[in-house]
Amino acid sequence: MQKLTIKKGFRFRMTGAPTNKLTVLPDPPQVAMLPEHIPHIKPRLHVAEGDTVKIGSVLFEDKRNPMFLFLSPGGGTVRRIQFGLRRVIQAIVIERQDADEPQKEFKAISDDDLDRLDRGQLVDLILQGGMWWVFRQLPFRDLPDPESSPPLILLGLDAKEPFQPEPAVYLQDQAPMVAFGLKVLRKLAGDKQLVVFTGSGHRSVIDQHGQWLTHIVSGDYPSDDPGTVLYHIKTAATENRAWYVAGQDLILLAQLLTRGRYPTRRVVAVGGSAARERQHYRIRMGAPLAQLAAPGTLNGSRLIVGGVLRGFAAPPEGFMGLYETVLNILPEGGEAEFLALYDPGFSKPSYSRVFLSKLNPAQLVYTCHVHGGLRACISCMHCAEVCPVDLWPQMIHKAIHAKEVEEYLELGLLDCVECGLCSYVCPSKIELRQEIIDAKAAYAKELAAKTD
Repeated sequence: MQKLTIKKGFRFRMTGAPTNKLTVLPDPPQVAMLPEHIPHIKPRLHVAEGDTVKIGSVLFEDKRNPMFLFLSPGGGTVRRIQFGLRRVIQAIVIERQDADEPQKEFKAISDDDLDRLDRGQLVDLILQGGMWWVFRQLPFRDLPDPESSPPLILLGLDAKEPFQPEPAVYLQDQAPMVAFGLKVLRKLAGDKQLVVFTGSGHRSVIDQHGQWLTHIVSGDYPSDDPGTVLYHIKTAATENRAWYVAGQDLILLAQLLTRGRYPTRRVVAVGGSAARERQHYRIRMGAPLAQLAAPGTLNGSRLIVGGVLRGFAAPPEGFMGLYETVLNILPEGGEAEFLALYDPGFSKPSYSRVFLSKLNPAQLVYTCHVHGGLRACISCMHCAEVCPVDLWPQMIHKAIHAKEVEEYLELGLLDCVECGLCSYVCPSKIELRQEIIDAKAAYAKELAAKTD
């Protein structure tokens, strides 16, 4: 087991962390799939409003590769298909059948069966079970080609971005599923490296799963990101196309293969200073946000599905996404302050030394207010100071605006782990993260067009 220290990053001192208490919530009347928030895919619908579906029925496929199927998290009736601008499919809402919710059966396998399967047969089982989405490929964080062989696979068992579920909570009583999932990853990796890592602070995870860990990673956010870990351990350029899997998604994959049923429950966390009940919940996948946010919470607050830097704002009638495992509820902020000019800012979160909060060791209340408007880059170098993969985001930003593709690629655009710290610390309020994501997506589309 190797120890890896990530020296750059940022440690949030944010109030509202969820406790490790785990509550199992009842099945909601409706669940949903949100294609809009699955990166890169181009969905082609298999259902229409009014259709009857089972748990595990195909809702849509990816036009780019029809083998990529996305299945229903509920059995019942397709109540609504919500479209946005340019006919983007925002949500497919299923009204569950309360009694005897219908469920599609898949082939279940045992440990011995897994040993006998070849890699191609295993890939087919995962594709047919609609769970290829658990695998993502760097640097674009897209679904990998099932026929390709990964240079290595990374599995992260950590949570640094506020307020992701604690591994000690979602891994509880899941040792058999973790062991089976790791056998699946080994078969998919073949003779390539399998990297399993967690943070140094997760003592219970290390004690329970230490025999599978290859790296103990120390550092602030985003030291838990597979792209960050890969940057610091890779030995060849070919490893830039590594696959990665989130710890909880590995458990879902193991449940599909061992039980022959599409998994419908996962652990999520609810946190943030405006949240009334800050804890962990076991919920239906695609559950409505109203089941997690207490009534009356939303006055002057914002619901953020996902981490505070990587998530997306959602309305109260929204749903949890496929990849998102946290609901943050934060104050909107922006209220007028009395004599704000003379406030030394002892309780105001800030990366810079402008406020005295740099000297305040306490947990601080974060809001959604950006405290300023967009200005030109002042080359303060704050973004480079926090970048965990040693990029100069301000230089990439200028190359993107100049449309100098070769230049921003040379500056390391594809190494970006999309953590959002550069946007957070930027005093000019430039959305550096989104600019880089858009540039990476455009380059990925260009590469795909060349190979077609």
